[in-house]
Amino acid sequence: MASTEKGVPAEPGPNGLKTDELRAVQSLIQQGLFERALVTIQPLIGSEQPDIELLYCQAVCHRKLGNHREALRVLDAILARSPDHARSYQERAYNHLTKSEITEAGRAFEAALERNPALISSWQSLANLPGYPGAAQARENVRRLKEMPPALLSATSLMHQNKLHKAETLCRQFARQSPSHPEAMRLLAELAQKFQALDEAEFLLESCLEFHPDYAPARHEYVKVLHRRQKFDLALVEAQSLVQSDPQNVAYRIGLGNALLATGDFDAAITAYREILKVQPSLTSVRVAVGHALKTIGRTPQAIEAYRSSFGGRSGYGDAFWSLANLKTYRFTDDEVNDMRTLESDPATGLSDRIALCFALGKAHEDRGDDETSFEFYRRGNGLKRADSAFSMDRIAAELDHQQTHFDDAFFVERAGWGAAAPDPIFIVGLPRAGSTLLEQILASHSMVEGTMELGAMIGIAQKFNARQKASATPNYPRALADLNAHEARELGEHYLAEAARHRTDKPYFIDKMPNNFRHIALIQLILPNARIIDARRHPLACTFSCYKQLFAEGQEFSYSLEDCGDYYRRYHQIMAHWDAALPDRVLRVQHEDVLVDLKAQVERLLQYCGLPFEEACLDFHRTKRAVKTPSSEQVRQPITEAGTKVWKRFEPHLDPLKDALGQEILSEYGVN
Repeated sequence: MASTEKGVPAEPGPNGLKTDELRAVQSLIQQGLFERALVTIQPLIGSEQPDIELLYCQAVCHRKLGNHREALRVLDAILARSPDHARSYQERAYNHLTKSEITEAGRAFEAALERNPALISSWQSLANLPGYPGAAQARENVRRLKEMPPALLSATSLMHQNKLHKAETLCRQFARQSPSHPEAMRLLAELAQKFQALDEAEFLLESCLEFHPDYAPARHEYVKVLHRRQKFDLALVEAQSLVQSDPQNVAYRIGLGNALLATGDFDAAITAYREILKVQPSLTSVRVAVGHALKTIGRTPQAIEAYRSSFGGRSGYGDAFWSLANLKTYRFTDDEVNDMRTLESDPATGLSDRIALCFALGKAHEDRGDDETSFEFYRRGNGLKRADSAFSMDRIAAELDHQQTHFDDAFFVERAGWGAAAPDPIFIVGLPRAGSTLLEQILASHSMVEGTMELGAMIGIAQKFNARQKASATPNYPRALADLNAHEARELGEHYLAEAARHRTDKPYFIDKMPNNFRHIALIQLILPNARIIDARRHPLACTFSCYKQLFAEGQEFSYSLEDCGDYYRRYHQIMAHWDAALPDRVLRVQHEDVLVDLKAQVERLLQYCGLPFEEACLDFHRTKRAVKTPSSEQVRQPITEAGTKVWKRFEPHLDPLKDALGQEILSEYGVN
């Protein structure tokens, strides 16, 4: 578990290093024999891949001896290899604190706690940091952690080191002795979320609150689970209850603002956020949230003002710069570009801020026509993000290969008539940045169609088959689809419709614009055989390079490598060709470039496929007033244009890895050599 003592490493024995060797070093540090510890460390480090825990011990010794420059150099080396090594951020903060660099120390402590909230020393330091606006909340967190049973504190730390099964084992051992302990139940629910068992997490928290209705941390976690399950109306009720119980708690008030935003009460959300800023004006994340709310409802000038007011925060300012870039229409000033470059090169800048700054600088230099510098920043940002991700193309490839091999036309003929019969859903699938938001806006302009959002219900159903599996295990999904019976398929379809109903009014049809649902067409066919499925497709280089330039709020981990982008598109292309053969005429393919060239013809195709009468409003989609939460929100509020369709050509000298991964067969379809 993470130690609560400054500079004492938590877990011995990584990377083949003998446990007694590491413990000997730790013992010297605990005795204050820092020079002897350094002498002991040196022959153990090696040359190519020094052990991270030994490097951490080395950094501690250098700080204790006053060698702050060397300590920070070693910490930079650790974080370059392990960006989530929370104690290295904490150690960086101690160095800054010793040098009276208060702002830098605060940022580093926050970065440590972002990765491991069980670090009591970081909370204690923030509570005592001069002028720190969240001192009261930090003191409350110190109190709560000190009162926590040691086993649960260890489990919490293990969870934030991504040692989930160890954490769960420890937590369940404790829970067997104290089955209704509120923090044990809350922690098990948090672990269930990590395992994508959201329904289990919801049940655990409901049970916990039945036993302990006044245990606010569980209710706070419950709000977050409800939000993740897109049960926004219920999350709002719980968030309101929390704020009523403790009106001064900023975390609860932020949760209320988020719940108001999710339920579409944008003005109330903005008011709630601004009330928080009156108390803690330095909360960058809240300023950015105000900007997001304003952007979603089309109040772009005010959104820009909110984002720009976020510059200079302790952390989160990278998100503010990226949010401006992500408007796609904003142009940075020379001073803003210089500020971003200075911050990006500052070793004290946290990883998430640095990544966001790189993507924002890529967009800024792209807009200025400096394509070489632009690509270098895109490359750097993607590299940092990819290193911080556990993404593996192997699992996705195996999942899609299984569907191509086992789910053919005969499979579905045998299961004809299964599932819920309702024709209500219209799925828009494909890759991000392929024009799906435009198709959604066109269809949502029709009087009979509800534009909802990127619903997580179908992915949630798929994830339930794999819940609690280790990453190394062979996934149950999609193999388990072959074991479903007719009754189960109908129940799953009805479950999906019930989940979607939370986001509908009385219109007969609704859109689910989750692009990743292209990986679940077999599931859709089994449980919702009368749903419409639209494949939004775009030129492979235009689509994948646009993904590469995009810093997504969550998911889409394939997009942070040119090779992964090309491989992912190729796999998507193959599985959609398989469905063309296995389920003829089941999926309507709409090519983005065709929509730009002949809007009316493509709108007529869309409406005919969906069984909808023609309405002129679908051609005037940019006049439709509705909240749009995707990166394309500004574009779909403008008349149609071909601007930006050939941007990839400017960067073509850098795209050979992408082309190689896509393969010549796909590129030839679009006349690319």
